[in-house]
Amino acid sequence: QVQLVESGGGLVQAGGSLRLSCAASGRTFDNFLMGWFRQAPGKEREFVANIRWSGGNTYHADSLKGRFTISRDNAKNTMYLQMNNLKPEDTAVYYCAAKLYYVSSYQYWGQGTQVTVSS
Repeated sequence: QVQLVESGGGLVQAGGSLRLSCAASGRTFDNFLMGWFRQAPGKEREFVANIRWSGGNTYHADSLKGRFTISRDNAKNTMYLQMNNLKPEDTAVYYCAAKLYYVSSYQYWGQGTQVTVSS
């Protein structure tokens, strides 16, 4: 059974940085696409970035390019989201997700980690 466990969220001042981690377990992920999403109160879930586990190709939401960077460490089975120059509007619950790369919808989700950016 695939398990995804996020960590690294917290309270940070505007302009600060955080690095989120997503520890993946339960199978090998060579054929997987891993992603980060976020959901702010009263808003729909929003795509942040994704990464192909094998090969490391990445894609970031245009609005977050230059501030957010997705990466992964295959040896640790862990995916990261480096978030710099955080803004109050980045406040949200951040989720990691995984799917077989050829499937349309994400199949597995973590429980989420809260990120709060104070002004």
